[in-house]
Amino acid sequence: MKALPAYPSLYQINTRVWLTELARGLGRPATLDDIPDALLDPVAGMGFDWVWLLSVWRTGAAAQRISRSNPEWRREFQETLPDLREEDIAGSGFAITGYTVHPGLGGEAALARLRERLRQRGLRLLLDFVPNHTAPDHPWAEDHPEYYVGGTERDLAQAPQNYTRVQRKGGDLVLA
Repeated sequence: MKALPAYPSLYQINTRVWLTELARGLGRPATLDDIPDALLDPVAGMGFDWVWLLSVWRTGAAAQRISRSNPEWRREFQETLPDLREEDIAGSGFAITGYTVHPGLGGEAALARLRERLRQRGLRLLLDFVPNHTAPDHPWAEDHPEYYVGGTERDLAQAPQNYTRVQRKGGDLVLA
C-alpha cells in the first residue's frame, strides 16, 4: 500500500443508490460483490486515496415506514424518480438499527471482499460511525434511552419535524 499523501482525496459513494442502478442492469438485487472492477478502476485512476461508502449499515422497518409515509419526502422521491415503486423507498441509510453490514448488500463477507479489491487498486475504505444516526427501532432505544435527547408531548406537538414517538416494550418515549 502506498504511503498516504499529506492531503488525501476522498471519493464518496451512496452505496444503495449505486447498487440500485446496478440491479436494474442485472435484473435482480445487487450486492457489494456485484460491483464490477470496471467501476472501481476509474476511481483509482482519478487519483483518489479513499473510497467512502455511505449507507452500508443495517437499517430496519421503522425507518422504511417513516420514509414511505412522509408526504414531502415522497413528493421529492417522485420528482427524482418518476417511475417510483414502493420497494424503491428503502428508508434512510442514516437510520441505523445496527452497525453491521446490511444483509441485502451482501453482509460482512461481501464488504471484506470489496475492501480487498479496493486495496489491490491502492484505495482505502472509509465507513462512518455516527452514534446519533440510529433508527427508532435500534436496540438502544429500548435498552439505553438515556443515550438520546428526550422530548415531551408538547415538544412533539410544537415541533413534529424535530421529535418522534418511539414505541418500546418499556413504554413509549418522545425523542429528539
